[in-house]
Amino acid sequence: MKIGVNTRFLLKNKMEGFGWYTYETMLRITQQHPEHEFIFFFDRPFDQKFIFSDNITPVVVSPPARHTILQKIWFDYSIPRALKKYNCDLFVSPDGYLSLKTDVPQLAVIHDLNFEHNPQDVPKNVLRFYKTRFPLFAEKAARICTVSDFSKQDIMKTYGISGDKIDVTHNGVSDAFQLVEERKKQEVRAKYTNGEPYIVFVGAIHKRKNVQRLIEAYRNLKTEQNIPHHLLLVGEPMWNSEAIKVEEEMKSFIHFTGHVSLDKLAEVMGSATCLAFVSYFEGFGIPLVEAMQAGVPILAGNKTSLPEIGGDAVLYCNPHSVSSIQNQLHLLLTDGELRDDLIEKGRERAKDFSWDYTARDLWKSVLKVIGEGR
Repeated sequence: MKIGVNTRFLLKNKMEGFGWYTYETMLRITQQHPEHEFIFFFDRPFDQKFIFSDNITPVVVSPPARHTILQKIWFDYSIPRALKKYNCDLFVSPDGYLSLKTDVPQLAVIHDLNFEHNPQDVPKNVLRFYKTRFPLFAEKAARICTVSDFSKQDIMKTYGISGDKIDVTHNGVSDAFQLVEERKKQEVRAKYTNGEPYIVFVGAIHKRKNVQRLIEAYRNLKTEQNIPHHLLLVGEPMWNSEAIKVEEEMKSFIHFTGHVSLDKLAEVMGSATCLAFVSYFEGFGIPLVEAMQAGVPILAGNKTSLPEIGGDAVLYCNPHSVSSIQNQLHLLLTDGELRDDLIEKGRERAKDFSWDYTARDLWKSVLKVIGEGR
């Protein structure tokens, strides 16, 4: 069996959500199934470290597909030719994009449909592309994987897709996230927050991540309750238009790291007093599991998939209310017994999430497509 894979998000030193899903699942699947051949389709020169095993053939397919027009060309014209050239029996797309111009069976991993519910969060040209194409992708797919039961129900309801066509493959967590010893915590705090304890946010700077309300809640905590903690924001703007406003008097307490490597991220996460992840829309929320495994208590929004992933191991707030974020964050920072309880529950709950499980479940979906195609 020849399986084509969309690997355009395997980018050296620039890995984000889609890239890590692709990396962690395909690393395992390709090595565990030497009886199959995998054709990795990149849209630019690739790093050799992404060629995980001898049964992978890497192929660069032009043009680089980062803008909507080029994405349409890549998926609807370049990919069909490549699938035909390499005699692929199946096309797997970990970022959910599919080709509408091929008869090769396709499996799409659709992570969430935020743009359908919060169109104001997305640039207009991107929104038009998403709203036009993703319903067609969902219909075209021989099978769909998604990362939570919430997202499965959302895809079913929004696009009228039968639940029998959709499999849930929860995200996993890297082994890099572990307890951090006190000496290392002090080093990390010295590097990023002038030696002070900190609240950490991890994720792309995107409107749905609710970073602006988090900053407002933090400002209130700093000025009204005089907390010693700084706020450390780890991530980069998802689109150039994303902007975060920080008042001048807060700039010495709020720090932006930009993108950091996985190992550095694990140190930053494990050295935090808590994670504040108050998104109002998530298909999964990987930072929750990373924090739980690292023994870091969490404040999360109480919307969409986050309660499904966090369970009773997370403290929740209303992400649309600055006062709710502020009050719950203050509770988490000042109640040691609560933090200890959440840490214990989180360490246990993190065991339910593994990239081994994700790869296993994704491969089960592949087998369903192959079986249906025979």
